[in-house]
Amino acid sequence: MDIKQIQDLIRFVSKSGVNEVSIEQENFKITIKTNEAPTYVNASLQAPQPLAAAAAPQPSLPAAPAVEVAPVADTSNLITVRSPMIGTFYRSSSPDKPLFANVGDEIGTGTILCIIEAMKLFNEIESEVSGRIVKILVDNASPVEYDQPLFLVEPK
Repeated sequence: MDIKQIQDLIRFVSKSGVNEVSIEQENFKITIKTNEAPTYVNASLQAPQPLAAAAAPQPSLPAAPAVEVAPVADTSNLITVRSPMIGTFYRSSSPDKPLFANVGDEIGTGTILCIIEAMKLFNEIESEVSGRIVKILVDNASPVEYDQPLFLVEPK
């Protein structure tokens, strides 16, 4: 990421109401935390280390709270629709409008499933598969990350 992308990401996070965003790439990790106080950014660029060298101690980050995961039914035949961007997930175009997609709905290629707001732009997310929606994995008006699963679809 270059400095411009980081600045844009900080602006987006501060306006979106998200409390924390972490992005980790091969040699780059950034965590942006916000609250009502100013935005704080922790970033570190880590050079790859030789296999024989001892790993340098890394600063400890607060541990994430433990989340209990319920057993999941077999989803091997399901297709996961993922978020193409970071932003805020909306199931309808406005609170008084009908939802784009519900569990059990039959969808086709090009069917609008949701909207993701990113930097004041509302992006319609269209289905790339035909089938039936089995599960919606994100709550309305929730922040989503790039490549986060949004829907499970049973293909036709």
